[in-house]
Amino acid sequence: MGNVLKILLVVAIFVGLPFLLWGQSTKVRIALLKYKGGGDWYANPTALPNLIRFCNENLHTNLADEPATVEPGSREIFNYPYVHMTGHGNISFSPVEVQNMREYLLSGGFLHADDNYGLAESFRREMKKVFPDDELKELSWEHPIFNQKYKFKSGLPKIHEHDAKRPQAFGIIKDGRLVVLFTYETDLGDGWEDQEVHNDPEEKRLQALQMGANIISYVFTN
Repeated sequence: MGNVLKILLVVAIFVGLPFLLWGQSTKVRIALLKYKGGGDWYANPTALPNLIRFCNENLHTNLADEPATVEPGSREIFNYPYVHMTGHGNISFSPVEVQNMREYLLSGGFLHADDNYGLAESFRREMKKVFPDDELKELSWEHPIFNQKYKFKSGLPKIHEHDAKRPQAFGIIKDGRLVVLFTYETDLGDGWEDQEVHNDPEEKRLQALQMGANIISYVFTN
């Protein structure tokens, strides 16, 4: 994504000025990654629509109400500035998918992987294929992603216990820009879901949505 295109995207999503972007109208669409390998990429079906609604209401973004679904090897992925992946279990990228993901991320795209439990090992392995020379490194609490509209002075909120470990945010940074975010031992996506799905307290759901809004804000301003 060139600098001019990035500027247009920021204007579109935060101001809502009419223009055509990648053949689409003013509403910008985010996407869910449909990966292979056996993991349930489709987990948390109400999560992204709820996050979109929260961002449109509280950040005054102009996101399309429903996310797209995109595969890692599809050139359609370049239409989506933010791609989310989640699930339990295994992920597997083919060589073509590895190359496509690398191009997407280096050209301005953003991948947020939220561990729904059991995703960490395969995600780390596949990201090593995408960026062989880079490690997923833990982000400090001072990173801008924790300091957008909502301030998280202690880093990620803890939404679900999983293994009772502290929540951590790992990232890959290229040319000063965070291009991959891996949220671990937090399960933001469960917090974004409809309340009756997991019966999370409203306080936890709000923390999850606010952190999600920070991620969206970061994507469109960096």
